[in-house]
Amino acid sequence: MSDHARGAGARAGADGEADASGAVLLRRYEAIHEHAELELEMAGRGDLERLVALGGCWEKLTQDLPPRPPAAAAQLLRAARMIHERTRVELIRLREALLADISTSTRARRTAEGYGSQLAHRPRLNRSA
Repeated sequence: MSDHARGAGARAGADGEADASGAVLLRRYEAIHEHAELELEMAGRGDLERLVALGGCWEKLTQDLPPRPPAAAAQLLRAARMIHERTRVELIRLREALLADISTSTRARRTAEGYGSQLAHRPRLNRSA
C-alpha cells in the first residue's frame, strides 16, 4: 500500500469518527430543541406543574456542551430561542389570566362581605313577636 493510500485511509477513518461524534453532538442540540417545544406545549395547556418539573432537565441537556456550538446546530438553536420566546409570552398570558381571576375573586369577596355586614345590622322582627 502506498503512503498516499495509507494517508487517505487514515483521513477517511478520522472523518468517519468526526462525522459520528458530530452527529451525536448535533443530536444533543436536537434534544434541546425538542425540550423547548415540550415546554411550549405545557405552557399552552396551562400545565404549570409539569412545566416546572421539566425545568430541571435543562442542566442535564446543556451539561458538557462545548462553549461554542457547531455551525450545524445554529438553526436548531435559533428555533429553540424563538420557541422560548413563545413560551415566555404564553407564561405572561397565563399570569395575566391568573391575576384577572384573583381580582375577580377579591372583588366578589369584598362584595359578599359588604352585603354580609349590612345583613348583620338589621333588626330582627321575630324578637318582638
